[in-house]
Amino acid sequence: MGDRKAIFITGGGSGIGRAVALHFAERGWFVGLGDIDKSGLHETAELIGNGFVYSHVFDVRDRAAWDEALEAFSVASGGRIDVVFNNAGIPLGGSLIENSPEEIERCLDINLKGAFLLAQAVGRRMIAQAGGSIINIASISRAGNMGQSNYSAAKAGVSALVPVWAKELARYGIRCMGIAPGFIETEMTASMKPEALEKMTAGIPLKRMGKPEEIASTVAFIFENDYVSGRMIEVDGALRL
Repeated sequence: MGDRKAIFITGGGSGIGRAVALHFAERGWFVGLGDIDKSGLHETAELIGNGFVYSHVFDVRDRAAWDEALEAFSVASGGRIDVVFNNAGIPLGGSLIENSPEEIERCLDINLKGAFLLAQAVGRRMIAQAGGSIINIASISRAGNMGQSNYSAAKAGVSALVPVWAKELARYGIRCMGIAPGFIETEMTASMKPEALEKMTAGIPLKRMGKPEEIASTVAFIFENDYVSGRMIEVDGALRL
């Protein structure tokens, strides 16, 4: 692969993950995609379409699957992983009283445990290669959003891990950052009723939702600025919960 840099993206089959994949592919990076959605992964790979892409279907809750996916990607990319975008998740809501134990466990496992398992698996590889960047995706809900007890708790946990990992891994040349998006134009928001979208947008000071490409450019900024680590960047149009 020569000097071509490599990024591995979870949740790469749609939305923010797909936008990040396209952003880096256009800049000549080798892109690895992980998702449980096989058809979504295929569509993203087709959009990239230049041969410098690897995709792997797996469940982020499966530690053995992580090792398998990263090993295969490392071989395909020439042995190096420069950036991991820890993006996979589900916006599973529900108030405190409504949440079932099964829903709580599923939300925490996918959004928090999955991020933890990825960082463990890739952290060992980045230590061996003496450098790299881990970028967690959180949410504005990390500050607490009514009706999203489990999701808010999971994303608060993902955010809390950022400074911990940054401090633990700094001596190996590894940086860790996080991004907390507000309301972003994705397949999920596109399916909402127009009146609900209008009400939601009205509460954003910039009066519009963010675009997935704006998250992608934030990922690029983090990679390009070698002195940022251990912090969350909020990309939310000045909206604060």
